[in-house]
Amino acid sequence: MKWYQFVGYAGSILIALSLMMKNIFKLRKVNLIGASTFAIYGFLVNAYPVLFLNSFIALVDIYYLTQMYRRKDAFSLMPVLNPSHPYLNKFLDFYSDDIQNFSPEFDRSKTSEGNCYFILRNLFPVGIFIYKVSNETEAEILLDYAIPDYRDLKNAEYLYYAATEFLKEKGIKTLITKSSVDKHNNYLKRVGFKVDNTNKNLFRKKLN
Repeated sequence: MKWYQFVGYAGSILIALSLMMKNIFKLRKVNLIGASTFAIYGFLVNAYPVLFLNSFIALVDIYYLTQMYRRKDAFSLMPVLNPSHPYLNKFLDFYSDDIQNFSPEFDRSKTSEGNCYFILRNLFPVGIFIYKVSNETEAEILLDYAIPDYRDLKNAEYLYYAATEFLKEKGIKTLITKSSVDKHNNYLKRVGFKVDNTNKNLFRKKLN
């Protein structure tokens, strides 16, 4: 097998993988790499239709990625005053499997014990944040969830900026949450949480 055939296989695999992704931003990035790789393969084997088609696809990906980077999303938090609200229940029902994958510790029956907020992105509900006050200076996050299509750090950056402000006004100085899932653990670390010294599944974040 010629070495450049591996280039072709790599490009094909990346394009196929991109089409399996739910997050449109990740799809575009992986598709760009795959199309570019396959375009290089087309050049190496003098298959110019392959070269031109995949170059065009790569340019389209670049265009939309640029639009995504430049777009300024409008974020807001919408309180859910009624824990039995039909939309809240439908949201939790619809994403229940995904929520369990990322936050198996979440006990839906305790939703009424906490304060619940939808995270809105351009007025579209892209996530949910539920917390309860543990004591005068500490709050426990019961659920911090973002839907698959909008699972990026933009939501988290807004959430923890906004949450920090209104929780500090209530006298809260520390956030705690529990997690035993590696993906969610990595997310928590990226947004400023640190593993508790006595419990590896407990995370803390100081509100500065």
